[in-house]
Amino acid sequence: MKASLTKAEKFKQLQGQTSPFPFLIDVDYAKGSYIYDKSGKSYLDMIAGVAVNNIGHNHPEVVEALKAQIDRHLHVMVYGEFIQDAPLEMAEKLTALLPNSLNAVYSVNSGTEANEAAIKLAKRVTGRKEIISCFGAYHGSTNGSLSLSSKEIKKKPFEPLLPEINFIEHNSIVDLEKITEKTAGVFIETIQGDAGVRQASTEYLKALRNRCDETGAQLIYDEIQCGMGRSGKNFAFEHSGVVPDILTLGKALGGGMPIGALVSSQEKLDLFSHDPILGHITTFGGHPVVCAAAAAGLKVLSEIDYDEVEKIGKFIEDELLKHNLVKEIRRVGMMFAIDMENAEIVNKIVMGCMEKGLISFWFLSHPDSFRLSPPLTLNWEEAKKAVEIINEAINEI
Repeated sequence: MKASLTKAEKFKQLQGQTSPFPFLIDVDYAKGSYIYDKSGKSYLDMIAGVAVNNIGHNHPEVVEALKAQIDRHLHVMVYGEFIQDAPLEMAEKLTALLPNSLNAVYSVNSGTEANEAAIKLAKRVTGRKEIISCFGAYHGSTNGSLSLSSKEIKKKPFEPLLPEINFIEHNSIVDLEKITEKTAGVFIETIQGDAGVRQASTEYLKALRNRCDETGAQLIYDEIQCGMGRSGKNFAFEHSGVVPDILTLGKALGGGMPIGALVSSQEKLDLFSHDPILGHITTFGGHPVVCAAAAAGLKVLSEIDYDEVEKIGKFIEDELLKHNLVKEIRRVGMMFAIDMENAEIVNKIVMGCMEKGLISFWFLSHPDSFRLSPPLTLNWEEAKKAVEIINEAINEI
């Protein structure tokens, strides 16, 4: 490699890329609601790693838990063979926040892995093959998770994907008739993220729950993005009170560390242990360092004042709606989709915000909107600053 390459050129050459247009912020450190680059410039992070840093960057309780666990041990054995304090504490804290029927946790490495495991569990519980997902869904980028996602342009180059995957309209009660005795499981985001923050109605979720009960299909909620406080409650399904058979989590669960979790009843998860034995396995799932961070993050989450989160979220929504170029805002908690006239305007806003020291972002499948998913710990001063910067970026269109 030529020594004359810039750092950005090395980054593009040595690291696999996801798009031709990376932000290329050269990160030095991050704390609270801010990221700081190597030149000392600060960025108010209104994306939080795309709904990952829900309790802000480098929360002191998470950092302390990480350091304490690193001093004890790192990886010691593949998942499920040894008793380790951190994964057990994480599972205790997580299930304490959930309904009694969701009383066991299978830890994996990411949200998409949790969905892969959920596909297998639904088939194992029911002995069936068909999986149903929703149009507009995004469940991840691995083979099975991509099969459940509905964006054909993203899927076509990687076909064939999983067979016997069918789709229904999100929030359409009529479409629930497509769930039958052949259906192993129905995947749904209680709030569709990539589709531009589309919340499933309580009426729809109740009807979906009833239909799954009638047919014996497993109801699977993907709350990888909308869970862990993002919606203004610990879990987005709490808005409706409709409980799933299987819950998948990721992103913010790790307190900034990589993790995913498959949550269900102990009885159902036990099916992975026999017929066949090792029905689902992972080497690094439940990693003690990651689980120590997750346990600490869950403690912090349990202390969040959601009334304050809602007030700040509504303030941001109300203030941005005053701008005549903003067509519509869909918000649940601290999950925002802000509709503009077209994708060109969205791109200018996102890049303009970055230049002014604020991080916003795009949606994969909803180009006419830009997204915000700030830390739940965002304070009033930061919220007012965010509104000011975003409005300045819009005014320059």
